[in-house]
Amino acid sequence: MAHIIVDENEILEKAIKRFKRMVEKEGIIREYKKREYYEKPSTILNRKKKAIQRKLMKKSRRGKSGY
Repeated sequence: MAHIIVDENEILEKAIKRFKRMVEKEGIIREYKKREYYEKPSTILNRKKKAIQRKLMKKSRRGKSGY
């Protein structure tokens, strides 16, 4: 869980920016959006398979330089 300690002399906006950066770095927002709705296990599996296929296609396109 992300938390920060705000000093007495620190500007509040600066502390908020620091907190936002920490939350983004830990991936809390991304994880929340991923778990916001229930996703069936078969859907998760299909999404992962498609991602792997896209990755392989991209890799094969990069290696097929004709010249």
